[in-house]
This record gives sequence, C-alpha cells and structure tokens, in this order.
Amino acid sequence: MISDHDMLWRRCAHLRRVLLPVVDEEGWRQARRHERLEALGISITEGEPLIEVFAALAAHAVAVDISVSAAELDVLPLSSVTSATTGKSDFELLAGLPDTFADGRDERAVKVFRLYTYRGGQYGHRLFRLSRELRHALIVLAERSRAPSPKCGHVFFWAAAAGLPGGHRDSTG
Repeated sequence: MISDHDMLWRRCAHLRRVLLPVVDEEGWRQARRHERLEALGISITEGEPLIEVFAALAAHAVAVDISVSAAELDVLPLSSVTSATTGKSDFELLAGLPDTFADGRDERAVKVFRLYTYRGGQYGHRLFRLSRELRHALIVLAERSRAPSPKCGHVFFWAAAAGLPGGHRDSTG
C-alpha cells in the first residue's frame, strides 16, 4: 500500500509534468523561456527538468508545511507555491521527500537538484536563476486564470482541457 506521504509526492511530481506544457499554451512562451535559459548559460535539457522538479519540490514543501494530504493538493494555492520558489532555501525544499521514488525521472531530477544544492557556487546560482523562471511561469498561470486565487487543481484542470496526458477534469476550472 502506498503511504499518503508517497502519494503526496506523486501528485506534486505530476504537477511538475504538466506545469510547463500548460504555461506553453501560448506557443511563444516556450521559445522565450528557451532564449532566457540560453542567455543565462543554462541548456534547455538541463534547465527545463530542473524548473519542473523545482515546481514539484516547492509544492511538496508547502503541502508538508501546512499538512495538506495528497487528496487535498488540488486546493493548495498557486501563490503559496510561487512564494516557496524564492522564499525557501534549496535545502528546505529537499526536506521530507520520500526515501524512494516510483518514477526514475523524478528520482534523477531530485538527485540533480540535490547535487546542485550541495555543490553551491555556480550551481546554487543556477538554481536561483531557475527559481526565477519557475516563479515567472507560476505568475503567468495566475494572471491567465479567471479564478481570483488559482489553485494547483486548476493546473491539473487546464492540463486536461489542453489534452495533456494525466490531466483530470473536475470542477476546479
């Protein structure tokens, strides 16, 4: 049986998989993000997975802090995740993660994030720059939303509406 803690991580990891595709609904956004990453000296193949895992880590850290269960992740405000991207240290984002990961991509992404955190220096600076990219992506979603305070569930709803794999339809849109 999967623990609620492991299920919470899985839901946060799912958020990471749909976040950038939802942001990229406006086709030019991906090209701009790629330009910004390249201008920062960060390759797209390095930067995008780190932005995605950053999103999962931020959502997970906030959910753990306020004792949100996996079933309640949908009601977690995007603004809380946005605040955590720059308001929490990299080490804080790594606290409370599961010991094992069901998905190898999640495990690799977390290991790279952890490595960057522990190496510090230029790697820590890259994480800071990526936190700004993630913050920008979350603000774009919040501004695009018709909801006054969009939640993580809205992102899942928008993913489903866009036909993205793993999106789900419910009444949050």
